[in-house]
Amino acid sequence: MSLKTSIIKEYEKKISLLKKHNKYYFDEDNPKISDAKYDVLKKEIIDLEGKHKFLKKLNLNQGVGFSPSNKFKKIKHLKPMLSLSNAFDKEDMKDFISKINNFLNNKKEIDFYSEPKIDGISATLVYQNGKLIRGLSRGDGTTGEDILENLKTINKIPEKIKGNNIPNLLEVRVEIYIGKKDFKKLKENFANPRNAAGGSLRQKNSNVTAKIPLKYFAYGFGAVEPMIFKTQSDFLNIIDLWGFSTNPLIRKVKNLEEIEKRHSYIDTIRSKLDYDIDGLVFKVNDLKLQSRLGNTSSFPRWAIAYKFSAEKAVTKIKKIIIQVGRTGAITPVAQVEPVTVGGVVVSNATLHNEDEIIRKDIRVGDTILIQRAGDVIPQVISVNLSKREKKSKRFIFPEKCLCGSKTFKDINKTTNKEDSVRRCNKGYECEFIAREKLKHIVSKDALNIDGLGKKVIDRFWELGLIKKPSDIFNLKFEKIKNLEGWGELSINNLNKAIDKSKNIELDRFIFSIGIRHIGQENAKILSGFFKNINNFSQLFESESRKKILENLIELDGIGETQIVSIDNFFSKKINIEILKNFIQKLNIQEFKEINKEGKFSNQNIMFTGAFEKMSRSEAKALVESNGGKVLGTVSKKLNFLVTGDSKPTKKKVEKAKKLNIKIINESDWYKILNL
Repeated sequence: MSLKTSIIKEYEKKISLLKKHNKYYFDEDNPKISDAKYDVLKKEIIDLEGKHKFLKKLNLNQGVGFSPSNKFKKIKHLKPMLSLSNAFDKEDMKDFISKINNFLNNKKEIDFYSEPKIDGISATLVYQNGKLIRGLSRGDGTTGEDILENLKTINKIPEKIKGNNIPNLLEVRVEIYIGKKDFKKLKENFANPRNAAGGSLRQKNSNVTAKIPLKYFAYGFGAVEPMIFKTQSDFLNIIDLWGFSTNPLIRKVKNLEEIEKRHSYIDTIRSKLDYDIDGLVFKVNDLKLQSRLGNTSSFPRWAIAYKFSAEKAVTKIKKIIIQVGRTGAITPVAQVEPVTVGGVVVSNATLHNEDEIIRKDIRVGDTILIQRAGDVIPQVISVNLSKREKKSKRFIFPEKCLCGSKTFKDINKTTNKEDSVRRCNKGYECEFIAREKLKHIVSKDALNIDGLGKKVIDRFWELGLIKKPSDIFNLKFEKIKNLEGWGELSINNLNKAIDKSKNIELDRFIFSIGIRHIGQENAKILSGFFKNINNFSQLFESESRKKILENLIELDGIGETQIVSIDNFFSKKINIEILKNFIQKLNIQEFKEINKEGKFSNQNIMFTGAFEKMSRSEAKALVESNGGKVLGTVSKKLNFLVTGDSKPTKKKVEKAKKLNIKIINESDWYKILNL
């Protein structure tokens, strides 16, 4: 046997072992080895690939994970279980408080409620007239799995609430965990406490779950009818009296100084706790203020997870490579000697952009300090210049994309300075951008195709199975069944997920196509403007596009940057060709008006000047939640212009008068709102 053949056999054996443990971990929720042993196995594979370049050409190491099982019935949550945005330092928390005050136009001190962020499994309990009728896993935040019988096995979860003034409908959010002491008895069967909790909750047989010492803390609520709580602290105090388990470390805090003090204190004692936490959650305590603040498309504006100090480690840069994002952004990445940071083996660290490399003078061969904050990709903090080799050379950032096209930097129209990010503008003509666009299209907030993640897209791309969005729906499943890791069940699940994704809301479709500067909020504004895919498709024709773009400037939230980006996107024939084929494969639903019967139903409103009691953002949210639309410019479409008491724009007021548009002042606005 030749040396090369021997190396390939060893490599195949390790890959096979890795995939077996991936199945235990992701598909069966029952890890057979510790995280440390798993990480060692992955490192051995990476090292082999690094030493023997021919191994990568075998395309055997194609990521981790398995398609989610269909063991449990899927049920939609009464209210979405949103994720939290993260803060990593005092400045982030200062910014969080500032945004809240700006949105509410608030000048008073706001009470916050702090709760330890348990590293467990989220679930929701639904009570009707005090009786537990449903229990769901978090799932994707919109739909969860029915795990009621397993949840019933957990001690101190009330099946019948005993107390006074119990709402007819009550949804209690909980975090389920296994204590560190209890986990010591189970560690031979599970990799860590969180995986043990997750695996136990997804047992088909609840008698098996009952043998696992699961615990929980109640931390929030979803639907409540009628609403009897006034504050977050009120809610937790009352459900504590009703028999729910609440965390003894919850506290009320008033300002940034108290937040920092509380965060620092819990950080010092967390190692002594019997459960893992990775930060504190801070919530606006007043539920009326929570309601006013509302949510973005992904996060509540009234809560944030303040993570503990980022884990740091020292390593060495082996190579600096270039990655291309879906919008053409060229990102440098340092390939480093594998090092464990926060329990995860890290082999790559972001260098952000060309300016960052120049500012920190980062070079190949440098000894560096990296940190991993939360779930973000590790980043380079600093370079140890004392360990730099004498022959070290500065890294020269390439002026061409990986596709060979010349890159560029945008000029900021406000500062007249170059952007820090270098870009390729070839779009789908660049195979690297095209591949990243596909990954965006199948992602959770776009088509949300389970089983078609980033690694799978990479694999199918290399095999020529998917090159364009429409190829997703023409996938040759007979070619997949011969691939390693793809059995009949996983193929059937993928087929179902792809078929399900064909039915998509207009705003999710607009977001999915990946127009630069068009995020989820912009996509929702645009879907409200276009109403249906036929109107949106008029952007394909240059003459109709010109008229549409002139009208888009009227929309509040769509500015010149977005309009230029839309024009650039649809000016490329390849984009239009790809979109036409993509649309033919989909059933794109018409935009649904929210709360048509509201106070501002079918009305167009515009604001100018600052208000005394509320911010422009809150005023806009109130209009939209009451069926109206906020415009950005004065036109004949406007029903009325609301002028704040402080510095309304004279030109807007004068134009409104010329067009005979109704103008109301701030006090009249509050009368309409009954404030």
